[in-house]
Amino acid sequence: MKQTLLFDLDDTLIYCNKYFNLTLEQFADTMMDWFSSYGPSRAGILDKHTEIDIAGVKVLGFQSEHFPQSFVDTYLHYSSLYGREPNAKEQKLLWDIGISVYEHEVEPYPHMEETLGFLRDNGHELHLYTGGDPAIQRRKIERLELDRFFEDRIYVRMHKNTEALKGILAERSFEQGRTWMIGNSIRTDVVPALECGLNAIYMKRDREWTFNMVPIEAAPQGAFLTLTDLSEVPGAIEQYTINGKEPGV
Repeated sequence: MKQTLLFDLDDTLIYCNKYFNLTLEQFADTMMDWFSSYGPSRAGILDKHTEIDIAGVKVLGFQSEHFPQSFVDTYLHYSSLYGREPNAKEQKLLWDIGISVYEHEVEPYPHMEETLGFLRDNGHELHLYTGGDPAIQRRKIERLELDRFFEDRIYVRMHKNTEALKGILAERSFEQGRTWMIGNSIRTDVVPALECGLNAIYMKRDREWTFNMVPIEAAPQGAFLTLTDLSEVPGAIEQYTINGKEPGV
């Protein structure tokens, strides 16, 4: 039975959070060098950054400039808190640390190629739906030549939410019962899919970004599966479409 499959990109098909986490560690090291004598903890600095980062994403979406700016804004918060004069060179250093996260090579998750190829070759229609800066996301897509699997069925949105997903569904006139959203973010993948009446596969990842973790209040109208490896996706979809129930049930 042919299914329509919408795949998320970052931390579903390719690694993303691990590079942000490495950059955050570098940011925290630098901040502690400057502010440790004033008494803040490393964990406190990272918590404050998370607060500032998430608040900005809710307003601005996934603008690439927001992440380095969140480093600078956290720095300015602590400078004001402790009466330490802000320094332009220090702000520039933090900006450079933040923006460097987008310079990493694109690294696919294990079994990405095999999974997408298998699903495509078995007649399923593959779509790619990702949030982020269009130029950055397109560069990732081009480096891995993902148009081999998705062709012109690629959607990049600065704000990835239920309204954005509804817009894509309206463009393509998808059949809800045979349409799946597959992604690692409960906030931007799972919840919008459930609110739109789609099947959803939650790709659970280690050290998930706090922004992605929200309560699930929408009741599934179809499948709602949790997997940890892309290689599990084809079998899970097949079993559900044949038996009408989750694997192992």
